[in-house]
Amino acid sequence: MVEKQKALDRAKKHIFSTGVGDSTSSLCLTSMKYGLAKFHWVQKKYGFKPNATFITSPDETITRNVGRWERNISYGGQIQWGSGKDKLIMLDVKPNACGMIVIGLDELPKGKDVVKAVYDLEHKEHMAYGVPIDWDMYKSNHYLNILEVDQKETSIKLPPYLVILHAGAGEIKGKNPVGPGLYHDEPCPLRDMMIVEHTPFGKCSVLVDDYVKEYMDFHAFAVKFAMKRREIAMQEIFGVKKPIINTTHQYLMNQNTVSLGAYHFTSEKHVFPMSLRGDLPSYLLRGKKNFNKEQMELLGFEERANRLGVSNRLRNANILPHGSGYAFPNLSYVDKVYAHNGYLVYEIVMANGRQREIVHDIRQLEYNYRGMEVINRTLELGLGVSVAKLHPIYSLKI
Repeated sequence: MVEKQKALDRAKKHIFSTGVGDSTSSLCLTSMKYGLAKFHWVQKKYGFKPNATFITSPDETITRNVGRWERNISYGGQIQWGSGKDKLIMLDVKPNACGMIVIGLDELPKGKDVVKAVYDLEHKEHMAYGVPIDWDMYKSNHYLNILEVDQKETSIKLPPYLVILHAGAGEIKGKNPVGPGLYHDEPCPLRDMMIVEHTPFGKCSVLVDDYVKEYMDFHAFAVKFAMKRREIAMQEIFGVKKPIINTTHQYLMNQNTVSLGAYHFTSEKHVFPMSLRGDLPSYLLRGKKNFNKEQMELLGFEERANRLGVSNRLRNANILPHGSGYAFPNLSYVDKVYAHNGYLVYEIVMANGRQREIVHDIRQLEYNYRGMEVINRTLELGLGVSVAKLHPIYSLKI
């Protein structure tokens, strides 16, 4: 028990949070502490330094994906477990090439015309790089937003209206005609390639040795496929071939680093979409190099990162949130965690300060989405700057 607590304390020190400090942040960081403890155990077993880190973006949040949540992987940031070249992939992060595409329109389309175009799209056969497309804009958190550009709060040249589509590559998560599959908990060849490690904190599925390259090659294909898939959708629905932006926020940056719900930029010229709730504005953000010395000191990261030998990871994070993350208005914070039947159970103090909720399946909790606090936090920390404000006109999830 003492050794497990030491491992959890070490894992907690390897989390660098930029979040807003609400109940979602409490759930996110509590769960990820156990996830990192698993990663440290696996790293040590395979001869690597146990120094996996979680660097969060201001939308740090939980995941409603059951497989990811039950393996204690949180969302909204970068998870890194090696040099970038170590032959070790932590499959529990479940990268799926999800991203967002932005196109411009000179005229506002009628809602009924967009509905018909989406319906026609879903009833046509489409292929991308040899994979049949199964359109799924009604699933999970995939959506299509049509927005008006606020010309008074926009510093780049844009058409009057923008469309944002949020979508991934569901066709190749499991069994598919071109590769081993992305998700280890789907029926697919990937399950025969992986090793399931039984750590003191639960199971951890990994790839090692030659299988790492095979998976990374397929993952690169998945990112390309998902981008093409989004382009086909915009061309079929709106007749627009050339997007303004087509980017990914859930992918392996290398074989030891995953971006989950966060952008990584290599140039301050790059622009990314950020969507909040459907009733709030969306934004286009230009990234600013982070974390610099001033930001590290402001956030209290400098001394700890240097002591752990991971300061270089933070200085190269260059991170931006893609959305606002979930909100649990009835909850306050996680007070206790119990291990039960191989899973974690969370005892959460309610917002009224009296009642407590004890839950394993996070999907049982009533949720919404955060509001302006995430964009405000992003700008306050200097992680990016807003170059366009976009007002919602209508959102489709059909």
